[in-house]
Amino acid sequence: MSRYQKSPEAIARLSPEEFRVTQQSGTERPGTGKYLNNKAAGIYVDIVSGEPLFASSDKYESGCGWPSFTKPIEPANVNELRDVSHGMVRTEVRSASGDSHLGHVFPDGPRDRGGLRYCINSASLRFVHRDDMQAEGYGDYLDQVEDV
Repeated sequence: MSRYQKSPEAIARLSPEEFRVTQQSGTERPGTGKYLNNKAAGIYVDIVSGEPLFASSDKYESGCGWPSFTKPIEPANVNELRDVSHGMVRTEVRSASGDSHLGHVFPDGPRDRGGLRYCINSASLRFVHRDDMQAEGYGDYLDQVEDV
């Protein structure tokens, strides 16, 4: 069993916006997310379960208004589901253990880095700075995070 899981305590700690995004498949307004312009080295984890999702070294400026990543740090921690809401066909991205709505993935990312754009809501993430990764139990991912 995974050490990352959704719990009633974790859900109770969410702000109303974090709850709306992660538990009700909401979307934060473009350009408003706290991690949109974050350039620090570290990893982004699911705000509910703590499972590692994305590395700062895979984050890039896409201009879409949400933090964008080229790939998950641990592919098994990200589920991709068909989403036909809002009159569109898209691929929703959810955390595997926390089942949090994260955002969507699109095939318009940098070609030289795989061609994908994981467009992710800041409200579904918690950032763990590189300096804190070991102490918080994410030391296994240090080699995937570049110094800034």
